[in-house]
Amino acid sequence: MSPYSQSSRTIIVTGASAGVGRAIAHRFARAHDRIGLIARDEAALRDVQQELQAMGAEAEYEAIDVADADAMFEAAERLEQRLGKIDIWVNDAMETLFSTVAETHPDEFRRVTDVCYLGFVHGTMAALKSMRPRRRGRIIQIGSALAYRGIPLQAAYCGAKHAIRGFTDALRTELLHEGSGIIVSIVDLPAVNTPQFDWARAHTRNSPRPMGQPVQPEVVADAVFRVARRSAREYWLGWQTLTTILANTIAPAWLDHYLAQKAIAGQQTNTRLVPGREDNLDHPVTRLHRTHGSFDAISASRAPLVSGEVARAGSVIAGAAVFFALGALAARRQGR
Repeated sequence: MSPYSQSSRTIIVTGASAGVGRAIAHRFARAHDRIGLIARDEAALRDVQQELQAMGAEAEYEAIDVADADAMFEAAERLEQRLGKIDIWVNDAMETLFSTVAETHPDEFRRVTDVCYLGFVHGTMAALKSMRPRRRGRIIQIGSALAYRGIPLQAAYCGAKHAIRGFTDALRTELLHEGSGIIVSIVDLPAVNTPQFDWARAHTRNSPRPMGQPVQPEVVADAVFRVARRSAREYWLGWQTLTTILANTIAPAWLDHYLAQKAIAGQQTNTRLVPGREDNLDHPVTRLHRTHGSFDAISASRAPLVSGEVARAGSVIAGAAVFFALGALAARRQGR
């Protein structure tokens, strides 16, 4: 059992070797929580472990592929034995692919789905194995605005993020039926400045880039840390997330045409893609494991965080206000 304070929590983070997952591990470590790290690359995980230990946190890791269910369950049990009962589980592991559907191989679709969707399913099931007997705990799914609005060049990733929403909604209702105290939340993100754009497989003319202005991984980490103390079912981070989801709710056909015109070029730099560029779809790219990607110069260091329910209610109220204002204006014109 951990020698650390019993007031600290045991946090498990998947995809913890780089990007958002690494930043999340750092944020909880600063609160002196016990951190369990899960990802494929053992060398990168060892680096993160040493970073967290230098901050005074207890950290352990398991180098496994989240697409392997049995490996995930066994890793969770070993981490629990070393760190204590799991209080918070953060599903973050991801892979993406920049390619049109027509140019994507079925095996590439399968791999992205195995990691981005089934990896979340496996992680959630591992968390439940620890939490359900105690009827308490928190599961945080790292989602995306693309869980509501698919965009060109990322069909595999968008499909997986849509699937996570459906899976999480179903799970939440089952836990409510049980009367469980386990809280399940989704944090939907905008584009984030992580190494994904440097190591994602791409079948494009130019190298990938974030669509719009990305946020820094630390912005996400701070949001997840705050969500871990709240209980809403869903949170939207950043103006880009809010506007994307609400625009898709109000005018999806218009957004189809807008994205068709803007999102292909908007997700590519002006630099030609290097032939044979190493990517992380089938194996880790150890040298690129870091927290930030290549877009520090354009990335935001802060972003609003709101619950999805509040955002939707606000949009309904604003829409109703516009509707009644237009109606009143039309009535006045008719009365002239």
